[in-house]
Amino acid sequence: MNPKYLLILTLIIIITVGFAYVQSTSEDNSEEYRTYNQTRMLMDTSVTITVVDNNEVHAYNSIEDAFMKMERASNLLDSYNKSSETYILNENKEIKNASDDIIYVIERGIYYSQISDGAFDITVKPVLDLWASKFGPDKPNIPPTENEINNTLSLVNSSNITINDNTIIIGKNMGIVLGGIAKGYAVDRAIGSLQENGIDDGFVNAGGDGRYIGEKPDGQEWSIGLQDPDKQAEPITIINARNIAVATSGNYERYYNKSASVSHIADPRTGYPVSHLISATIIAPTAIEADALATTVFVMEEEKGLEMIEKLEGVECLLINSEKEITRSSGFAKYEQLKD
Repeated sequence: MNPKYLLILTLIIIITVGFAYVQSTSEDNSEEYRTYNQTRMLMDTSVTITVVDNNEVHAYNSIEDAFMKMERASNLLDSYNKSSETYILNENKEIKNASDDIIYVIERGIYYSQISDGAFDITVKPVLDLWASKFGPDKPNIPPTENEINNTLSLVNSSNITINDNTIIIGKNMGIVLGGIAKGYAVDRAIGSLQENGIDDGFVNAGGDGRYIGEKPDGQEWSIGLQDPDKQAEPITIINARNIAVATSGNYERYYNKSASVSHIADPRTGYPVSHLISATIIAPTAIEADALATTVFVMEEEKGLEMIEKLEGVECLLINSEKEITRSSGFAKYEQLKD
């Protein structure tokens, strides 16, 4: 054989064998795709982050990064944390050089107030504080007077928030609370962190409010059981979740005073706790949207809330009224598991 061709053939064999060796080594070092998860207490609730990965170290590093992003968002937006931007804004009525996080969340809060005719309003803090002052240990445990409520209602109006460049200003005696939207934003931040780390499949669940991306290792969708208000063993329904967020607001989990049955969710328009719904579950593209709309619909009258949801693209709801009657939006059923 011509020496030139022999040299070329030898190089081809070396390259081929080398490629096969690298490929074989890579396959030998790879792990099977499986789920990895961690659960921590954050934002006064249990938060679980689950990812699908074929590398344990990468999986847990990604989960750690996601928790860090959630904690940062929570620390910025918690109105009761004295070092948070929200607390500083409430104390000083102004904050300069505000972070993009709080500006975005406040702007979204103003938007949901606009589309709901005030049923959602992040300036409801004076009303919530008033009710909290009336119910609890060593409190009178009697409702506030009509005059007290009217005085606080005059402070509730998110259109009085001014955002100019990176400066946020609220009116005298006003206060904002982001509890109806901050958890959803923190979940979205965690999902964004996972995706930046190359995680395509997994979920973040914060006290029942979560966002789900991709699928399980077996190719199936993630499953979410909606709790029965009576806390029976069987869920009301099971949602198949892929690339959606789900959030629920209800008055059967937290009360200022259980014997008085005072809900922690007050109507910003009236100043009184709401009681016509037991729970409102929202399916939406993002967790911040699902979180805010769950609170919004819970406050609104059942028919008006359903009417608003039907107008929003990619959003569905399931409502349970005080008579324990269940109402679904027109597209909710497509997310539910078929019963045997």
